[in-house]
Amino acid sequence: MGHLIQPETERLRLRQWRPGDHAPFAAMGMDPEVMEHFPALLSRAESDAFADRCQALIEAHGWGFWAVECKHGRAFAGFVGLRALHANLPFAPGVEIGWRLARPFWGRGLATEAARAALQAGFERLGLETILSFTAEINLRSRAVMERLAMRHVADFEHPLLPPGHALSRHRLYRIDAGAFDARVD
Repeated sequence: MGHLIQPETERLRLRQWRPGDHAPFAAMGMDPEVMEHFPALLSRAESDAFADRCQALIEAHGWGFWAVECKHGRAFAGFVGLRALHANLPFAPGVEIGWRLARPFWGRGLATEAARAALQAGFERLGLETILSFTAEINLRSRAVMERLAMRHVADFEHPLLPPGHALSRHRLYRIDAGAFDARVD
């Protein structure tokens, strides 16, 4: 196992997944608003498998898509973190940052706060030079988070796992380099 990294912010803890996270994560995967920019809702089995993969990668490497817990009330809010890009993406290899929060946690700056902590871990603890992120072109909320993080839009692409012409196939790629990252909160 790699050295376990579990970033924290003033309001949040990015941590290893626990069995109690599966039910609220499955509820997120079945929420049409949370999954609006994904091709399909997730079944409970698909959601559990995703969480188990996240947990296994953190166990193996010490980092990954962490479960996000609010320090006040210890509520599971979703996930934020880093992972190696899928090899089938046109800009692989590399490391991406990603997030997904349950609706009750939207609109409070939590995705940006947690993502900033994940970027800081990537640059300062893992020594990464560049971190990428991407989303469907129509996903304005995620694009806004990327822009608040000072990530630069560098390209558009057709997602290779979606059929041409699919409403979500057109994606935007963002990038941030270690030298451009500022861990300070705005």
